[in-house]
Amino acid sequence: MLIYSEGDSCPAIAFILSGEIRVYKTGTSGREITLYDIGKGDTCILNASCILSGMSYPANAVSVQEGKMLLFPAADFRELIEKYQDVRNFVFTLLTKRLTSVMTLVEEVAFGRMDERLFDYLKEKTTDGRLDSTHQNIANDLGTAREVVSRLLKDFERKGLIAISRNAIQLKKV
Repeated sequence: MLIYSEGDSCPAIAFILSGEIRVYKTGTSGREITLYDIGKGDTCILNASCILSGMSYPANAVSVQEGKMLLFPAADFRELIEKYQDVRNFVFTLLTKRLTSVMTLVEEVAFGRMDERLFDYLKEKTTDGRLDSTHQNIANDLGTAREVVSRLLKDFERKGLIAISRNAIQLKKV
């Protein structure tokens, strides 16, 4: 479910009670790259930035796992930030964490080898050594083409590192 499109205004901020949201950018070629995911107990720093700066939302946000959120109108959020240091600290701490993770992403995309990035991704995203996902979703998260992911996964499978089945990958060695 689409939550924000790039260029939208931000009438409210959401605090995630359950579920998961993916925040991503789409290039002119149509390829996507995940900036970060938002889960329980979190909020979107781009959403907060949009409200505090009065600028439009600079990315796209979609729900990837159904859930619940608590919405605060933009004016109420600005008032909370102004009045309560704990809320300010929460937002600035989150800003620091997100900025650091996006800088790491930029570094990986610019300087990292895709095979290493993909294997690290698999290790991070698997549950009990298994990842249920499509090659296209993985490519979107890594900011590359599906064909690149498919080729590398086949190479990992030939090396005995993983087993590939329909919409699932099983790590054999970690």
